[in-house]
Amino acid sequence: MSIKQTTATPKGTLPLGKTRTYNEIIEFLNCHWTAQDDAKSADRMKKLDKALGSPSAKVPTVLIAGTNGKSLTTHFATKLFKEEGLIVGALYSPHILTYNERFFVDSEFISNKNLTDIGNEAINASEENNINATTQELLVAMGLVFFAQNNVAVAIMEVEKGGASSPVAAITSPKIVAITRITAQDVDQEGLALDATFKEYVGLVKEGIHLVSADQNKTNLKRMCDYTKEAKGIWEMPIRKLTVLPYPFEQLHGRCAALAERIASIFINELAPAAQEDSSLLMKKKGQRGRPTLEAKRQSELNPKRTLEHFWKETINSLVGRFQIFDKEKPTILIDNASNIDAFKNFLLGVRLMHYQRSLKGLAIVVGCYQETLDYQEFLRQIRYFFKKTSGHIILCPVTPKEGVFHTSWDAEKVANDMKDLKIKARAASNFKEALELAKKSVTDRHGLVAVVGCSSLLAEYWNLKGIKKLQG
Repeated sequence: MSIKQTTATPKGTLPLGKTRTYNEIIEFLNCHWTAQDDAKSADRMKKLDKALGSPSAKVPTVLIAGTNGKSLTTHFATKLFKEEGLIVGALYSPHILTYNERFFVDSEFISNKNLTDIGNEAINASEENNINATTQELLVAMGLVFFAQNNVAVAIMEVEKGGASSPVAAITSPKIVAITRITAQDVDQEGLALDATFKEYVGLVKEGIHLVSADQNKTNLKRMCDYTKEAKGIWEMPIRKLTVLPYPFEQLHGRCAALAERIASIFINELAPAAQEDSSLLMKKKGQRGRPTLEAKRQSELNPKRTLEHFWKETINSLVGRFQIFDKEKPTILIDNASNIDAFKNFLLGVRLMHYQRSLKGLAIVVGCYQETLDYQEFLRQIRYFFKKTSGHIILCPVTPKEGVFHTSWDAEKVANDMKDLKIKARAASNFKEALELAKKSVTDRHGLVAVVGCSSLLAEYWNLKGIKKLQG
């Protein structure tokens, strides 16, 4: 992602009220998170949106929901839309170091000045109208204001938590709803979505809204299809195949890429203003039936056009903290924000794929998680199986929750002891810094790997240790 800053906020858009500095905006946001779902959230969002001039009505949106893969799907979809020549906005969650990481236009993050301006606008509108908006609600409102100011053709917005009851659902009327997967903590023993979870996700679908999913459970998909038809939405065929990405990312991110391609294709072909067919990778060609003529083939060979295959061959994941590899380090460093068991399985698969490609000469995995977000017994089972097939060891450390996090760090000593009982090479560290130093000392070869995996709070500690105060994609 580029580090170029987006355009400045137009003059005269800020409501009268207190003018806070960037740091004061950040402090305000840090202090107004809420851990509780609130039945009045939708009402607050509607009032805040109206007070800000109804930016939600000015921005066509795509909502991304699901257990895992939301950020990657958003990331790939923004790349595709940009390739089609559209101005695209993206609202990500969570951030690692700064709130700036949440707001993007054309893959360019928001500047401190713009974040300060829209933060003042949203907070002042909330206070002047006695709305008492939470940080979750303010971030959604700020994103829509930012996208409206930049005249985006489409805004892709992650549904950070839940679905129909989330702040973003209260005020947006999306063109497309995409459900990545319903996994791990959101399903029963048969792999079926829990009723409450299912209703939350599909509740985003209303009349005329397209629903597409990359979930692989046939029963879940059938329920989605039936609900969509009852709601008079438009059911799209689910994702069946992986998109071909450079190794090892096809198996890790191929389904997210395929979902992103379907989202962009639906939007370009059915919802967007007419695009230039000759330059579009996604627009369905009109007028051609059957095989191309010999003359058409010859012209195609003489004047080759860029294709989706070319696009995906060149496209890799550059999203910060999502299986991010630093192969110039010694040893190689890998960081990943896998915070639940499904994401952790994907992380372990990625490490194995790296090992198949180039035998790892030493492996240390540093892990820090929250008690509430991990299926502990399944975690132990996955680690035990992994280290039966791959040589290495694991170092456990506690986690320091950051703003907006209401979970409890696990007991690293207990986890390490439980692993030792299972004959896994494990040890506990008192903090992340100590864990990382132990890992690096144990893996000295250039072709070794130190993997840092866990919640975004753990990744924030990694970047803080490196002296990085603001991430640049």
